[in-house]
Amino acid sequence: MNPYQDSYTLSLCEQFYSNYYNDSEPRTLVLGINPGRFGSGTTGISFTDPVVLQEACGIKNDLLKKTELSASFIYQMIDVYGGPEKFYRNFFVSAVSPLGFTKNGKNINYYDDIKLQKAVSPFIVASINGLLKLNINRTKCFCIGEGKNFDFLMNLNQKYHWFETIVPLAHPRFIMQYKRKQLTSYIQHYIQALTD
Repeated sequence: MNPYQDSYTLSLCEQFYSNYYNDSEPRTLVLGINPGRFGSGTTGISFTDPVVLQEACGIKNDLLKKTELSASFIYQMIDVYGGPEKFYRNFFVSAVSPLGFTKNGKNINYYDDIKLQKAVSPFIVASINGLLKLNINRTKCFCIGEGKNFDFLMNLNQKYHWFETIVPLAHPRFIMQYKRKQLTSYIQHYIQALTD
């Protein structure tokens, strides 16, 4: 999935990044896994579906208003943090792989297929190196996904020495699907980790 090939989606990305990142302030990197079909695979903006792009970020769009569980959690957390303007002033959110993947019409993660993981590894390294050309805090990085995403990123970090510390956070989809009764607790855990 490469949403950036669509000129309309690209125009939404330009609005978003102009609104929240049009400065030279340092930010801490937050890396998810890779885009899903209904979130950043549609909007081009990590953990942002068309609904929250319009309602939380104020960017009107004609995209199909499908919600994504991960986007719902992230924007509930952002709201508790103090809203998008405050959050994005401190954090740059992306993904280990900025491009997403599907198989048989369903999302797959870059690590779900060893051949895919090997094939995209050079692209992933180049993408992270590209992000680090921005004014990114190299002391700490947050990894959304405590399992395979964290392990993969840690292995790369041992090789390339990008960050002093990588802090894993539970994936929003896992929280929303299996731990929704503990939603408030997980949001507080995120806030505590991000502000520590």
